[in-house]
Amino acid sequence: MNRTMASLLFAGLSVQVLIVTPSAAETHLFNARPVTEDVVAHPIAGTAVINAFHGEAGARRVAGAMLDRSLADPRISDIFKGHDLVRLRQQLGDHMCWILGGPCAYSGKSMLEAHHQMGIQEANLTALIENLQAAMDAEHVPSWAQNKLLAKLAPFKRAVVER
Repeated sequence: MNRTMASLLFAGLSVQVLIVTPSAAETHLFNARPVTEDVVAHPIAGTAVINAFHGEAGARRVAGAMLDRSLADPRISDIFKGHDLVRLRQQLGDHMCWILGGPCAYSGKSMLEAHHQMGIQEANLTALIENLQAAMDAEHVPSWAQNKLLAKLAPFKRAVVER
């Protein structure tokens, strides 16, 4: 990232601010393309994490349970109205399995394209993550493996949260 210091006059005070702009290599985060091409989301290497999720079937159960919890969650259920839930469940399962290093391929939209103009706020993402954690707990995924997944998903916040 390119970092530039700038002086601003704020409430009568001179304030130094750091302006951060993405480099050419980082602007790919804002372009719509399949997530499998996105450098922030390479699958987790090895089989330890996917095994901790109980394989592809466990990864799909976690994705499905997260969706079920989110559909029942009054904080975010409205976000899913009007969406093809069968396709969404499949795409979430594919993405979860793929990012955990499983044998699946994700061919859906990029995170930016999939969430464009949905008005997702940080509170919505927090609710989704809480539902994901509850789904992982219900699947008895150990905390170290949960943390590996959450670390891989964290960079998507920039593409998903709009305000």
